[in-house]
Amino acid sequence: MRPARRRLSARYCCVLLVACLSGGCGVQAMAEPSLVLFDGRVFTADPARPEAQAIAIEGERIVAVGDDATILALAGSTTRRIDLGGRRVIPGLNDAHAHLSIEPADEVVADPGSPDPDWTGLSAALRRAEAGAARGAWLMATFGTTLFADRAVDRTALDRLWPDHPVLLGSFDGHAAILNSAALRRLGIGEDIADPAGGRFERDAGGRLNGVVREYALGQVAGRLADLTSDADALAGLRHQIEAGARWGLTTIQDMPACGSVARQARLLAQMPSPIRIRLTRMNCTTPTGPDFDQNRDVGPHPSRLVSVNGTKWLLDGVTFEGTLTPRGTGLAQTAAARGPGSPHDLAALPALFPPAVVEAMLRDGLRRDEQLQFHVYGTPAAAELLDAMARTGGAAVWRGRRLRMEHGDGLTPALLRRARAMGVVLSQQGTHLDIGAIDRGLLPGLLVRMRAARAEPLRSALTAGMPLALGSDGPLNPWLSIAGAVSDANRPDEAISRTQALLAYTAGSAFAEFTEGDRGRLIAGRLADLTVLDRDVLVVPVSALPDTHALLTVVGGAIVWDAHALPTSGR
Repeated sequence: MRPARRRLSARYCCVLLVACLSGGCGVQAMAEPSLVLFDGRVFTADPARPEAQAIAIEGERIVAVGDDATILALAGSTTRRIDLGGRRVIPGLNDAHAHLSIEPADEVVADPGSPDPDWTGLSAALRRAEAGAARGAWLMATFGTTLFADRAVDRTALDRLWPDHPVLLGSFDGHAAILNSAALRRLGIGEDIADPAGGRFERDAGGRLNGVVREYALGQVAGRLADLTSDADALAGLRHQIEAGARWGLTTIQDMPACGSVARQARLLAQMPSPIRIRLTRMNCTTPTGPDFDQNRDVGPHPSRLVSVNGTKWLLDGVTFEGTLTPRGTGLAQTAAARGPGSPHDLAALPALFPPAVVEAMLRDGLRRDEQLQFHVYGTPAAAELLDAMARTGGAAVWRGRRLRMEHGDGLTPALLRRARAMGVVLSQQGTHLDIGAIDRGLLPGLLVRMRAARAEPLRSALTAGMPLALGSDGPLNPWLSIAGAVSDANRPDEAISRTQALLAYTAGSAFAEFTEGDRGRLIAGRLADLTVLDRDVLVVPVSALPDTHALLTVVGGAIVWDAHALPTSGR
């Protein structure tokens, strides 16, 4: 379950031994470093030394952290020196929940100008996109709750306007989509396709596919869409996303590829090769009879130096906006007047995808394979179901050290939070989820009242209870969007956390969530030299300025993988 730690080089072991014997553990009697960063404001995430000015790096590891005079004294004739000019330095950001996408190069994405367009606005945007698209190109757009509630928007409506283009409309949260006939044909989805466990290809009254796909059925669509993309186009898309991540300061991405795509993504990332660390987690598909436990098992644990494969993630429920697999046009997708405390889309009553026996089988499979498990858990019922199943499969004695992860965990009530903490569960949250108003200012006037009354979406409470917290994106890879959301928390301002806590969650917390805290997440002598120099001091700038933060320098294992060429450098 725990990834093997890389061996230290013989040279570094000698350096560290001499330094520690002399009482400094990283600042005396060492070989000259290959790289020194000085005159910085270093947020180390090290409780013993929270702030520093300079860092010395030899090879892929940090050999010293301290004040300018001490660190510069270590530099030799071959040392490269970079003057930070007072810039903020942080440990490399680790996105604990990301989905690197592989999509057709000929796709044309329509922009309706609103995160929650109605059919009139979205169809107009698609027509504008079509005007510049090649014949037969994919037309794509994102919709919100308004369009999802409109049952008139289906395969037939899309066919009427775009019979020759494959059209795929995806929900903003990634749990549902609407396709036309050309898209179904292109993906090889016929009328005889069976619903996978935990998913649905919806049909009209006559039994014909209506183009709406939900949950694990959407996973199949995403996997088939990725399969249509050539390796060359897939590589170009992955490279673009990863390079953008490096410019934001990411040094690690914990990626959860589309259903069944782990093997291909591992192969492609090894070909690039990736400049930053990528941890791939299996998101296995389901069959009509249940979870596919054996999928993607032929992929080795280390496809290349910076890419690893371990763990499996399962979806246990959907999201409040679509209500897992409840019919369109009910719950949150209806008018506000029809939504009450008993709505099936409340976090407190969001339906789970699987019966308890299936969740227990998922846990037992993870124990048998000795792997880390991650579960999409959004509502309270799925959280309770998972914790009950953990109790039946050994309880805290079995699970406390295995760091099972709840991805999102919005429905964790105070009682469930205490149970999860006792089981050693890690909470992996995303700050961009903490602002419903950013999705639709007119959505659910009463939802926030009920959410706050139920004390849902714990963040500060999770930290207060001692629960490990990791942060990620689950959307655009810009980590500063998620950090801004976590420190403001528009849904529940009483659960907002400090910037220091958010940075710790996005660095040390995310490393802990993947069992790499001994090597990453803190700027300490002996750890891997994964760090970021930022263009602003994120601990003091206004929250509104956080999303525009970029890296001036991103370092992974001592190698500079992004350089904005804004910092004076001397030496080799």
